Amino acid sequence: MGRGAFRKRIIEMGFIRGKEVIVIQNAPLKDPIHYRVMGYDVSLRRSDAALIEVVSAADFEKEQATSVQDTNRSADSFILPSGNELQAIALHKGKTINVALVGNPNCGKTSLFNFASGAHEHVGNYSGVTVDAKEGTFQQNGYTFRIVDLPGTYSLSAYTPEELYVRKHLNEEQPDVVINVIDASNLERNLYLTAQLIDMDVRMVIALNMYDELERHGNKFDHESLAKMIGAPIIPTVSKTGFGIEDLFNRVIKVYEEEDPVIRHIHINYGESLEKGISNVRKTLKNSVDIPKSLSKRYLSIKLLEGDREIETFIKTLPGAETIFQERDRNTALIEKLLQEDCETAFTNARYGFISGALRETYEQNMIKEATSTQIIDLFVTHKVLGFPIFILFMWIMFEATFRLGGYPMEWIEALVEVIGNFVRNHMSEGPLKDLLVDGIIGGVGGVIVFLPNILILYMFISFMEDSGYMARAAFIMDKIMHKMGLHGKSFIPLVMGFGCNVPAIMASRTIESRNSRMITMLVNPLMSCSALNLVDALKICLDRIFNCYNIDSFFIQSAECRIQCRRFTTSCRTGYKHDSIRLCKHMLQSCHLFLIQTEFFNIPGQQLRFL
Repeated sequence: MGRGAFRKRIIEMGFIRGKEVIVIQNAPLKDPIHYRVMGYDVSLRRSDAALIEVVSAADFEKEQATSVQDTNRSADSFILPSGNELQAIALHKGKTINVALVGNPNCGKTSLFNFASGAHEHVGNYSGVTVDAKEGTFQQNGYTFRIVDLPGTYSLSAYTPEELYVRKHLNEEQPDVVINVIDASNLERNLYLTAQLIDMDVRMVIALNMYDELERHGNKFDHESLAKMIGAPIIPTVSKTGFGIEDLFNRVIKVYEEEDPVIRHIHINYGESLEKGISNVRKTLKNSVDIPKSLSKRYLSIKLLEGDREIETFIKTLPGAETIFQERDRNTALIEKLLQEDCETAFTNARYGFISGALRETYEQNMIKEATSTQIIDLFVTHKVLGFPIFILFMWIMFEATFRLGGYPMEWIEALVEVIGNFVRNHMSEGPLKDLLVDGIIGGVGGVIVFLPNILILYMFISFMEDSGYMARAAFIMDKIMHKMGLHGKSFIPLVMGFGCNVPAIMASRTIESRNSRMITMLVNPLMSCSALNLVDALKICLDRIFNCYNIDSFFIQSAECRIQCRRFTTSCRTGYKHDSIRLCKHMLQSCHLFLIQTEFFNIPGQQLRFL
């Protein structure tokens, strides 16, 4: 039901859950609309009325259609509902709370989502686990929570796809309550996103996650005082164990029902120069265009002064945009002249100043620092001398295990496919259907799934690297080498994944902030030799060898010379492809043979090519 002063005013008029609203008439131009609620007549514009959720007879019909099959419905269910029935549906819908999870990457947001909703999303960062928003539902104290796990983001600036996605969801979907998950071990960095959510004027509950880490390090944090200071309740949680999750959602219910004593809207004071610029742009926005009430004008003013491209694009679609941009440019020039820095930097410094001041009053860090296990491991895996030998050793173990251990199940799969193929070949009469089954379906599928063990083993190692945190360390030590090739350090991760499969590897490249580096990584990734590319490369080599054996001018096979060349090719494969070389050559040459004998142009006798 909207937000801020509009929500308060509309509730006072009687637009509360379970009350009947009657449409009296439309204005001649269809706007505004005359309503009657609790015996009180009120006119609302369509833009304001759109913010109020109602249940109509059409919604009742939809409810009946989804709950009961049309063939089994009683005659009474087709009759228009009574007021009591509509009221019951409205009260039931009022018990559904839309919640959005917002937080930095690796703050435990997805773990909290999994614990609360019972879902089992993969927890990680670099492979892009929360590429899209994940949804889940669960019930508590008679309320149904529809939770949306948004991608991890450090801010709400328009730099990365994740930041744009989160901001768009918050502006367009307008969740009832936002749960801002912050890492208790890194408060200052995580609270920067909280400051931006305050600017957006969203109803928010803060989950102080990994609270056990804060206590274990001996740090003291008066989260209740900070909650009163920023106007948002803060609940300590540990998403791994479920500590505090129930209390968190009980607090969400209180915020939703507007019963929480802490919740209030505040404005971050950015200093005299910035506040004056915000005020001037806000007045221009208010006077020039009719901004939807769902968007905070203060938030739009701040983003305009920061030079946010997405907000500028939105403002250009509104009437009076030229006046707004003129006022923005005038205030931007004045602020930069006074502060001797660009507006975006000034706002960033002011936010961190606000966070630093708040933490100075509520947070006390233990000055006795103990080396954690992570820091001890980092001394070795990121060491300037030992880092690269450890990295090379791990890569050697990964690929050696992939091809050596994977060779055994590959033999089993190949033998099974061969048995099935021989069984069909021996028990079916000759014909196109037999060729389709033996050479097409069984041979084709067998030629693909034979590489499945390699892919599974490789992705097992990649998952281990992600979960242990070594993937991030490897990207760190490889950054300079990647820059020599014009790539970002994070490009190493998609390139390693490319040895398993290029499709998820290219998807993982979206974590790279720079568009140029992201595009270069995606273009280079297909050059990584995954199992599918090995198949294609070997096929090319085999075709080249066979066509070299073939005298196109005289249309015949020089079988003796061809056998010699193929034996040489097999020997080179044995040294190049190692353990699975002979099988690879055999599969590819047989595939080439099948291709050639079915091509009328060459008209090659099949028996002359069965040399392996």
